[in-house]
Amino acid sequence: MNREDVLRHYRESGALLEGHFLLTSGLHSPVYMQSARVLMHPERADALCKALADAIRAKLGPKPVDLVCSPAMGGVVVGYELARQLGVPSIFTERVDGKFTLRRGFDIPKGARVLMAEDVVTTGKSSRECIDCISAHGGVTVAASCIVDRSDGEVDLGVPLFSLCGFKVPAYREDELPPELQKIPAIKPGSRNLA
Repeated sequence: MNREDVLRHYRESGALLEGHFLLTSGLHSPVYMQSARVLMHPERADALCKALADAIRAKLGPKPVDLVCSPAMGGVVVGYELARQLGVPSIFTERVDGKFTLRRGFDIPKGARVLMAEDVVTTGKSSRECIDCISAHGGVTVAASCIVDRSDGEVDLGVPLFSLCGFKVPAYREDELPPELQKIPAIKPGSRNLA
């Protein structure tokens, strides 16, 4: 699956949005990728995550990890489907008092090889926080993954990052907004409360 195939899934699902968006990172962008709109279709989730699992296996071997862990909320469906494709369990982290933690009886066996799975990576903040949580619970993050890497390879998570699609889209701090975005009210479609 190539970049255009991935973007076609997003376009056909109405998930590639244009306007003025306040991203989970706190940055502003003229483009938002609403992965939930793609992943609500099981056949699309299956196709995207199979391609991602195949790429991970090609580089890391047939049994590359023991567990997949995702940050809630955006990574939950991707993590579950990747785990299904890789034949391992899936768990997710949740924010409690602003910090990722494991809940719901989830644990990570000491030394477990873990794949961190996200839908979209922009700055890598949530991904790094999830990786920190994995480490704090005794796991070893061997790689990270996402469907779309909005940094197009620029983000450093401290582990290899597997993505199906690099898609460099401008993102701005509020004090750096270009005039065309200043004219449009920002919409916050993400899941993290930035207030």
